[in-house]
Amino acid sequence: MKEIVPPPPPLVRNHQQAIQALFQQSVVPSYARFEIAFSHGAGSYLYDVNGTRYLDFGGGIAVCCLGHANPDITDALAKQSQKLVHVSNLYYHEPQGRLAAQLVSQVAPGKVFFCNSGAEANEGLFKLARMSGHDEGRFEILTTTNSFHGRTLAAIAATGQEKVKKGFEPMVTGFRHVAYNQLQAIREAISPATIAILIEGSQGEGGVTPATPEYLLGLRHLCDEKRLLLMIDGVQCGHFRTGCFQSYQRILEGAPDAQSFIPDAIAMAKSLGGGFPIGAFWVREKYADLLGPGAHGTTFGGTPLGCAVALRILEVIRHENLADNARRLGAWLGSQLHRLATTYPQIVNSARGLGLMLGLELAEKEDLPAFAASDKASSIQFANRLHQAGLLAIPAGPQVIRLLPPLNLTPTQAEEGIGKIERVVKSLA
Repeated sequence: MKEIVPPPPPLVRNHQQAIQALFQQSVVPSYARFEIAFSHGAGSYLYDVNGTRYLDFGGGIAVCCLGHANPDITDALAKQSQKLVHVSNLYYHEPQGRLAAQLVSQVAPGKVFFCNSGAEANEGLFKLARMSGHDEGRFEILTTTNSFHGRTLAAIAATGQEKVKKGFEPMVTGFRHVAYNQLQAIREAISPATIAILIEGSQGEGGVTPATPEYLLGLRHLCDEKRLLLMIDGVQCGHFRTGCFQSYQRILEGAPDAQSFIPDAIAMAKSLGGGFPIGAFWVREKYADLLGPGAHGTTFGGTPLGCAVALRILEVIRHENLADNARRLGAWLGSQLHRLATTYPQIVNSARGLGLMLGLELAEKEDLPAFAASDKASSIQFANRLHQAGLLAIPAGPQVIRLLPPLNLTPTQAEEGIGKIERVVKSLA
Protein backbone atom coordinates (compact mmCIF):
# COMPACT_ATOMS: atom_id res chain seq x y z
CA MET A 1 0.00 0.00 0.00
CA LYS A 2 1.31 3.36 -1.02
CA GLU A 3 2.33 5.49 1.90
CA ILE A 4 0.50 8.79 2.05
CA VAL A 5 2.99 11.58 2.55
CA PRO A 6 1.55 14.54 4.47
CA PRO A 7 1.61 17.83 2.55
CA PRO A 8 4.35 20.28 3.44
CA PRO A 9 3.42 22.86 6.04
CA PRO A 10 2.11 26.15 4.59
CA LEU A 11 4.60 28.94 4.27
CA VAL A 12 4.38 31.49 7.05
CA ARG A 13 2.62 34.45 5.58
CA ASN A 14 3.86 37.94 6.28
CA HIS A 15 0.55 39.61 7.10
CA GLN A 16 1.98 43.11 7.26
CA GLN A 17 3.53 42.90 3.80
CA ALA A 18 0.33 41.41 2.40
CA ILE A 19 -1.75 44.24 3.85
CA GLN A 20 0.68 46.85 2.57
CA ALA A 21 0.54 45.25 -0.88
CA LEU A 22 -3.26 45.60 -0.88
CA PHE A 23 -2.91 49.28 -0.08
CA GLN A 24 -0.28 49.84 -2.74
CA GLN A 25 -2.48 48.17 -5.30
CA SER A 26 -5.88 49.61 -4.45
CA VAL A 27 -5.70 52.59 -2.05
CA VAL A 28 -4.99 56.15 -3.21
CA PRO A 29 -1.51 56.99 -1.85
CA SER A 30 -2.50 60.25 -0.18
CA TYR A 31 -0.98 59.34 3.19
CA ALA A 32 2.64 58.74 4.15
CA ARG A 33 1.87 55.83 6.43
CA PHE A 34 4.05 54.41 9.20
CA GLU A 35 5.19 50.80 8.72
CA ILE A 36 2.62 49.31 11.11
CA ALA A 37 -0.54 47.31 10.34
CA PHE A 38 -2.98 46.99 13.24
CA SER A 39 -5.30 44.07 13.89
CA HIS A 40 -7.17 45.03 17.08
CA GLY A 41 -7.19 47.18 20.17
CA ALA A 42 -8.27 47.07 23.80
CA GLY A 43 -8.55 50.16 25.97
CA SER A 44 -5.43 52.28 25.67
CA TYR A 45 -3.55 49.60 23.69
CA LEU A 46 -3.31 48.62 20.03
CA TYR A 47 -1.91 45.37 18.62
CA ASP A 48 -0.34 44.95 15.22
CA VAL A 49 -0.68 41.90 12.99
CA ASN A 50 2.61 40.54 14.35
CA GLY A 51 1.30 40.61 17.92
CA THR A 52 3.28 43.65 19.10
CA ARG A 53 1.46 45.78 21.66
CA TYR A 54 1.56 49.58 21.60
CA LEU A 55 0.40 52.06 24.22
CA ASP A 56 -1.73 54.48 22.20
CA PHE A 57 -0.95 58.11 22.97
CA GLY A 58 -2.24 59.16 19.53
CA GLY A 59 -5.87 58.14 19.94
CA GLY A 60 -6.55 58.09 16.20
CA ILE A 61 -5.58 61.80 16.26
CA ALA A 62 -7.75 62.77 19.25
CA VAL A 63 -10.67 60.57 18.15
CA CYS A 64 -10.69 57.51 20.43
CA CYS A 65 -11.60 59.34 23.63
CA LEU A 66 -12.66 56.11 25.38
CA GLY A 67 -9.88 53.99 23.90
CA HIS A 68 -10.35 50.97 21.65
CA ALA A 69 -13.11 48.35 21.67
CA ASN A 70 -14.88 50.24 24.42
CA PRO A 71 -17.81 48.13 25.67
CA ASP A 72 -20.11 51.12 26.14
CA ILE A 73 -19.66 52.20 22.53
CA THR A 74 -20.13 48.61 21.35
CA ASP A 75 -23.31 48.32 23.40
CA ALA A 76 -24.72 51.61 22.06
CA LEU A 77 -23.96 50.56 18.48
CA ALA A 78 -25.53 47.15 18.90
CA LYS A 79 -28.70 48.35 20.62
CA GLN A 80 -29.36 51.27 18.29
CA SER A 81 -28.57 49.25 15.15
CA GLN A 82 -31.34 46.86 16.12
CA LYS A 83 -33.84 49.73 16.22
CA LEU A 84 -32.94 52.40 13.66
CA VAL A 85 -29.74 53.14 11.74
CA HIS A 86 -30.73 55.82 9.25
CA VAL A 87 -33.85 57.73 8.19
CA SER A 88 -32.45 60.95 6.63
CA ASN A 89 -32.96 64.48 7.87
CA LEU A 90 -36.36 64.72 6.21
CA TYR A 91 -37.77 63.29 9.46
CA TYR A 92 -37.42 63.59 13.22
CA HIS A 93 -35.85 61.07 15.59
CA GLU A 94 -35.18 61.28 19.30
CA PRO A 95 -31.38 60.61 19.48
CA GLN A 96 -30.54 63.67 17.34
CA GLY A 97 -32.76 65.96 19.38
CA ARG A 98 -31.38 64.67 22.67
CA LEU A 99 -27.76 64.98 21.51
CA ALA A 100 -28.30 68.53 20.26
CA ALA A 101 -29.85 69.51 23.60
CA GLN A 102 -26.90 68.06 25.52
CA LEU A 103 -24.33 69.84 23.36
CA VAL A 104 -26.20 73.14 23.73
CA SER A 105 -26.22 72.65 27.51
CA GLN A 106 -22.41 72.44 27.48
CA VAL A 107 -22.01 75.85 25.79
CA ALA A 108 -24.85 78.39 25.75
CA PRO A 109 -28.30 78.86 24.20
CA GLY A 110 -28.20 78.07 20.50
CA LYS A 111 -28.73 75.23 18.04
CA VAL A 112 -26.71 72.40 16.49
CA PHE A 113 -26.28 71.10 12.95
CA PHE A 114 -24.97 67.53 12.54
CA CYS A 115 -22.59 66.36 9.83
CA ASN A 116 -19.92 63.66 9.46
CA SER A 117 -16.48 65.17 10.03
CA GLY A 118 -14.50 68.15 11.24
CA ALA A 119 -13.95 69.48 7.73
CA GLU A 120 -17.71 69.41 7.14
CA ALA A 121 -18.32 71.17 10.45
CA ASN A 122 -15.93 73.93 9.41
CA GLU A 123 -17.62 74.17 6.00
CA GLY A 124 -20.81 74.84 7.90
CA LEU A 125 -19.11 77.69 9.76
CA PHE A 126 -17.92 79.18 6.46
CA LYS A 127 -21.47 79.11 5.10
CA LEU A 128 -22.87 80.55 8.33
CA ALA A 129 -20.41 83.45 8.13
CA ARG A 130 -21.15 84.15 4.46
CA MET A 131 -24.89 84.01 5.04
CA SER A 132 -24.50 86.44 7.93
CA GLY A 133 -22.61 88.98 5.85
CA HIS A 134 -24.28 88.45 2.50
CA ASP A 135 -26.62 91.43 2.49
CA GLU A 136 -23.75 93.79 3.34
CA GLY A 137 -21.33 92.26 0.84
CA ARG A 138 -19.10 90.93 3.63
CA PHE A 139 -17.66 87.44 3.11
CA GLU A 140 -14.03 87.38 4.25
CA ILE A 141 -12.93 85.12 7.12
CA LEU A 142 -9.67 85.77 8.98
CA THR A 143 -7.86 82.65 10.18
CA THR A 144 -4.40 82.18 11.65
CA THR A 145 -0.99 81.00 10.53
CA ASN A 146 -0.20 77.35 11.40
CA SER A 147 -3.93 76.63 11.71
CA PHE A 148 -5.57 73.50 10.31
CA HIS A 149 -9.25 73.34 9.36
CA GLY A 150 -9.61 70.31 7.06
CA ARG A 151 -8.98 69.05 3.54
CA THR A 152 -11.88 70.34 1.45
CA LEU A 153 -11.10 73.13 -1.00
CA ALA A 154 -12.53 75.80 1.29
CA ALA A 155 -10.93 74.26 4.39
CA ILE A 156 -7.44 74.21 2.87
CA ALA A 157 -7.95 77.84 1.84
CA ALA A 158 -8.81 78.56 5.49
CA THR A 159 -5.82 76.58 6.77
CA GLY A 160 -2.74 78.65 7.54
CA GLN A 161 -0.20 76.12 6.24
CA GLU A 162 1.12 76.33 2.69
CA LYS A 163 1.93 72.61 2.46
CA VAL A 164 -1.77 71.65 2.28
CA LYS A 165 -2.45 74.06 -0.59
CA LYS A 166 0.17 72.89 -3.09
CA GLY A 167 -1.33 71.66 -6.34
CA PHE A 168 -4.83 72.90 -5.56
CA GLU A 169 -4.47 76.50 -6.67
CA PRO A 170 -6.25 78.78 -7.26
CA MET A 171 -7.49 78.88 -3.70
CA VAL A 172 -11.10 79.50 -2.75
CA THR A 173 -11.25 83.25 -2.14
CA GLY A 174 -12.34 84.90 1.07
CA PHE A 175 -9.68 83.75 3.56
CA ARG A 176 -6.62 85.53 4.93
CA HIS A 177 -4.14 84.34 7.57
CA VAL A 178 -2.89 86.36 10.52
CA ALA A 179 -0.38 85.50 13.26
CA TYR A 180 -1.90 83.43 16.08
CA ASN A 181 -2.19 84.83 19.61
CA GLN A 182 -1.56 88.38 18.32
CA LEU A 183 -4.66 90.51 18.78
CA GLN A 184 -3.23 93.64 17.16
CA ALA A 185 -2.40 91.68 14.00
CA ILE A 186 -6.04 90.62 13.74
CA ARG A 187 -7.26 94.17 14.32
CA GLU A 188 -4.99 95.52 11.59
CA ALA A 189 -6.09 92.80 9.14
CA ILE A 190 -9.82 93.55 9.31
CA SER A 191 -11.13 94.93 6.03
CA PRO A 192 -14.57 96.19 4.90
CA ALA A 193 -15.18 92.68 3.53
CA THR A 194 -14.41 90.86 6.81
CA ILE A 195 -17.34 89.07 8.44
CA ALA A 196 -15.73 86.53 10.80
CA ILE A 197 -12.64 85.34 12.65
CA LEU A 198 -11.94 81.61 12.94
CA ILE A 199 -9.37 80.20 15.37
CA GLU A 200 -8.55 76.95 17.14
CA GLY A 201 -8.71 77.18 20.92
CA SER A 202 -5.47 75.22 20.89
CA GLN A 203 -3.71 74.63 17.59
CA GLY A 204 -3.13 70.92 17.03
CA GLU A 205 -1.56 70.26 13.64
CA GLY A 206 0.28 73.55 14.01
CA GLY A 207 2.26 72.33 17.02
CA VAL A 208 -0.01 72.22 20.12
CA THR A 209 -0.24 75.93 20.92
CA PRO A 210 -3.09 77.08 23.19
CA ALA A 211 -4.60 80.53 22.85
CA THR A 212 -3.95 82.96 25.71
CA PRO A 213 -6.83 84.28 27.83
CA GLU A 214 -6.02 87.84 26.74
CA TYR A 215 -6.21 86.83 23.09
CA LEU A 216 -9.60 85.13 23.46
CA LEU A 217 -11.16 87.95 25.46
CA GLY A 218 -9.67 90.53 23.10
CA LEU A 219 -11.11 88.73 20.08
CA ARG A 220 -14.57 88.72 21.65
CA HIS A 221 -14.42 92.47 22.30
CA LEU A 222 -13.04 93.11 18.82
CA CYS A 223 -15.76 91.04 17.16
CA ASP A 224 -18.44 92.86 19.14
CA GLU A 225 -16.93 96.20 18.16
CA LYS A 226 -16.65 95.37 14.44
CA ARG A 227 -19.84 93.23 14.20
CA LEU A 228 -17.91 90.09 13.32
CA LEU A 229 -18.63 86.44 14.12
CA LEU A 230 -16.10 84.78 16.41
CA MET A 231 -15.91 81.11 15.39
CA ILE A 232 -13.89 78.38 17.08
CA ASP A 233 -12.63 75.17 15.50
CA GLY A 234 -12.89 72.78 18.44
CA VAL A 235 -12.58 69.62 16.34
CA GLN A 236 -9.34 68.46 17.93
CA CYS A 237 -9.06 70.48 21.13
CA GLY A 238 -12.71 70.09 22.15
CA HIS A 239 -14.88 67.43 23.78
CA PHE A 240 -13.21 67.51 27.21
CA ARG A 241 -9.68 66.90 25.89
CA THR A 242 -8.31 69.83 27.87
CA GLY A 243 -10.45 69.10 30.93
CA CYS A 244 -13.44 71.20 29.84
CA PHE A 245 -15.97 70.63 27.10
CA GLN A 246 -14.20 73.21 24.93
CA SER A 247 -10.61 74.37 25.27
CA TYR A 248 -11.55 78.05 25.53
CA GLN A 249 -13.51 77.21 28.69
CA ARG A 250 -10.37 75.74 30.27
CA ILE A 251 -8.11 78.57 29.08
CA LEU A 252 -10.41 81.24 30.51
CA GLU A 253 -10.88 79.68 33.95
CA GLY A 254 -10.36 82.41 36.53
CA ALA A 255 -9.83 85.13 33.93
CA PRO A 256 -11.64 88.46 34.41
CA ASP A 257 -14.79 88.69 32.28
CA ALA A 258 -14.52 84.97 31.44
CA GLN A 259 -18.22 84.44 32.09
CA SER A 260 -19.12 86.94 29.39
CA PHE A 261 -17.14 85.06 26.72
CA ILE A 262 -19.35 83.18 24.29
CA PRO A 263 -18.25 82.34 20.75
CA ASP A 264 -20.74 82.65 17.91
CA ALA A 265 -20.13 79.18 16.49
CA ILE A 266 -18.08 76.07 17.31
CA ALA A 267 -17.06 73.18 15.05
CA MET A 268 -16.90 69.69 16.61
CA ALA A 269 -16.03 66.14 15.53
CA LYS A 270 -13.29 63.60 16.42
CA SER A 271 -13.97 62.61 20.06
CA LEU A 272 -17.67 63.42 19.64
CA GLY A 273 -18.17 59.91 18.25
CA GLY A 274 -15.20 58.16 19.85
CA GLY A 275 -14.33 56.54 16.50
CA PHE A 276 -17.77 56.53 14.92
CA PRO A 277 -17.85 59.27 12.25
CA ILE A 278 -19.94 62.20 13.41
CA GLY A 279 -19.40 65.95 13.31
CA ALA A 280 -21.43 68.96 14.39
CA PHE A 281 -21.41 72.69 14.73
CA TRP A 282 -23.09 74.74 17.42
CA VAL A 283 -24.46 78.20 16.56
CA ARG A 284 -25.18 80.90 19.10
CA GLU A 285 -28.85 81.78 19.62
CA LYS A 286 -28.51 85.11 17.79
CA TYR A 287 -27.48 83.33 14.56
CA ALA A 288 -29.09 79.93 15.12
CA ASP A 289 -31.77 80.30 12.43
CA LEU A 290 -29.61 81.83 9.69
CA LEU A 291 -29.23 78.52 7.86
CA GLY A 292 -32.86 77.85 7.11
CA PRO A 293 -34.47 75.14 4.94
CA GLY A 294 -32.43 74.57 1.79
CA ALA A 295 -29.42 76.58 3.00
CA HIS A 296 -27.43 73.57 4.18
CA GLY A 297 -27.83 69.81 4.23
CA THR A 298 -26.27 66.37 4.57
CA THR A 299 -27.33 62.81 3.87
CA PHE A 300 -25.63 61.06 6.77
CA GLY A 301 -25.34 63.82 9.36
CA GLY A 302 -26.96 63.11 12.71
CA THR A 303 -28.08 59.54 12.08
CA PRO A 304 -29.78 57.67 14.93
CA LEU A 305 -26.74 55.37 15.13
CA GLY A 306 -24.15 58.14 15.33
CA CYS A 307 -26.18 60.17 17.81
CA ALA A 308 -26.75 57.14 20.06
CA VAL A 309 -22.99 56.57 20.24
CA ALA A 310 -22.27 60.24 20.95
CA LEU A 311 -24.92 60.28 23.70
CA ARG A 312 -23.37 57.22 25.35
CA ILE A 313 -19.91 58.80 25.22
CA LEU A 314 -21.20 61.92 26.98
CA GLU A 315 -22.80 59.68 29.61
CA VAL A 316 -19.55 57.78 30.22
CA ILE A 317 -17.49 60.97 30.41
CA ARG A 318 -19.91 62.35 32.98
CA HIS A 319 -20.29 59.20 35.12
CA GLU A 320 -16.57 58.39 35.14
CA ASN A 321 -15.48 62.00 35.72
CA LEU A 322 -13.19 61.85 32.70
CA ALA A 323 -12.89 65.63 32.41
CA ASP A 324 -11.26 65.62 35.85
CA ASN A 325 -9.12 62.68 34.80
CA ALA A 326 -7.91 64.67 31.78
CA ARG A 327 -6.95 67.51 34.10
CA ARG A 328 -5.16 65.39 36.68
CA LEU A 329 -3.24 63.12 34.35
CA GLY A 330 -2.68 65.95 31.88
CA ALA A 331 -1.07 68.03 34.62
CA TRP A 332 1.15 65.12 35.65
CA LEU A 333 2.13 64.27 32.07
CA GLY A 334 2.84 67.94 31.40
CA SER A 335 5.09 68.18 34.43
CA GLN A 336 7.01 65.11 33.30
CA LEU A 337 7.45 66.48 29.79
CA HIS A 338 8.74 69.75 31.26
CA ARG A 339 11.17 67.67 33.35
CA LEU A 340 12.47 66.02 30.20
CA ALA A 341 12.96 69.44 28.60
CA THR A 342 14.94 70.56 31.64
CA THR A 343 16.95 67.35 31.95
CA TYR A 344 17.71 66.91 28.24
CA PRO A 345 17.78 70.44 26.77
CA GLN A 346 19.97 69.26 23.90
CA ILE A 347 17.12 66.96 22.77
CA VAL A 348 13.90 68.67 23.93
CA ASN A 349 13.28 72.39 23.50
CA SER A 350 10.00 72.67 25.41
CA ALA A 351 6.71 71.09 26.41
CA ARG A 352 3.27 72.66 26.28
CA GLY A 353 -0.45 72.00 26.14
CA LEU A 354 -3.49 71.52 28.35
CA GLY A 355 -5.11 68.38 29.72
CA LEU A 356 -4.57 65.40 27.45
CA MET A 357 -3.52 67.50 24.46
CA LEU A 358 0.21 67.90 24.94
CA GLY A 359 3.17 68.68 22.74
CA LEU A 360 6.88 67.93 23.05
CA GLU A 361 9.02 70.21 20.90
CA LEU A 362 12.33 68.70 19.82
CA ALA A 363 15.58 70.56 19.27
CA GLU A 364 16.47 71.75 15.78
CA LYS A 365 17.19 68.87 13.44
CA GLU A 366 20.78 69.92 12.82
CA ASP A 367 21.37 69.72 16.59
CA LEU A 368 20.22 66.08 16.69
CA PRO A 369 23.03 63.98 15.14
CA ALA A 370 20.85 60.86 15.04
CA PHE A 371 18.33 62.63 12.81
CA ALA A 372 20.42 65.11 10.82
CA ALA A 373 21.42 62.76 7.99
CA SER A 374 17.84 61.74 7.12
CA ASP A 375 15.53 63.73 4.88
CA LYS A 376 12.62 62.90 7.21
CA ALA A 377 11.43 65.47 9.74
CA SER A 378 12.67 65.05 13.31
CA SER A 379 9.10 64.51 14.53
CA ILE A 380 8.63 61.55 12.18
CA GLN A 381 11.97 60.00 13.12
CA PHE A 382 11.19 60.46 16.82
CA ALA A 383 7.75 58.90 16.32
CA ASN A 384 9.37 55.88 14.66
CA ARG A 385 11.66 55.43 17.67
CA LEU A 386 8.64 55.66 19.96
CA HIS A 387 7.01 52.92 17.89
CA GLN A 388 10.04 50.72 18.49
CA ALA A 389 9.62 51.42 22.20
CA GLY A 390 5.93 50.44 22.03
CA LEU A 391 4.29 53.89 22.09
CA LEU A 392 2.18 55.67 19.47
CA ALA A 393 2.29 59.46 19.17
CA ILE A 394 1.45 61.91 16.39
CA PRO A 395 3.87 64.31 14.66
CA ALA A 396 2.73 67.94 14.49
CA GLY A 397 4.98 69.77 12.09
CA PRO A 398 8.70 69.08 11.74
CA GLN A 399 9.68 69.34 15.42
CA VAL A 400 6.66 68.61 17.63
CA ILE A 401 5.27 65.31 18.90
CA ARG A 402 1.60 65.35 19.94
CA LEU A 403 0.26 63.26 22.80
CA LEU A 404 -3.50 62.66 22.56
CA PRO A 405 -4.26 59.65 24.77
CA PRO A 406 -7.81 58.57 25.67
CA LEU A 407 -9.66 60.48 28.37
CA ASN A 408 -9.87 57.28 30.45
CA LEU A 409 -6.11 56.78 30.53
CA THR A 410 -4.98 55.36 33.88
CA PRO A 411 -2.12 56.67 36.08
CA THR A 412 -0.22 53.43 35.47
CA GLN A 413 -0.52 53.87 31.71
CA ALA A 414 0.57 57.51 32.00
CA GLU A 415 3.69 56.41 33.86
CA GLU A 416 4.32 53.71 31.27
CA GLY A 417 4.07 56.27 28.48
CA ILE A 418 6.46 58.72 30.09
CA GLY A 419 8.90 55.88 30.71
CA LYS A 420 8.91 54.97 27.02
CA ILE A 421 9.32 58.60 25.93
CA GLU A 422 12.20 59.13 28.35
CA ARG A 423 14.00 56.01 27.13
CA VAL A 424 13.88 57.32 23.57
CA VAL A 425 15.08 60.77 24.66
CA LYS A 426 17.92 59.18 26.65
CA SER A 427 18.95 57.09 23.65
CA LEU A 428 19.29 60.27 21.60
CA ALA A 429 21.20 62.05 24.37
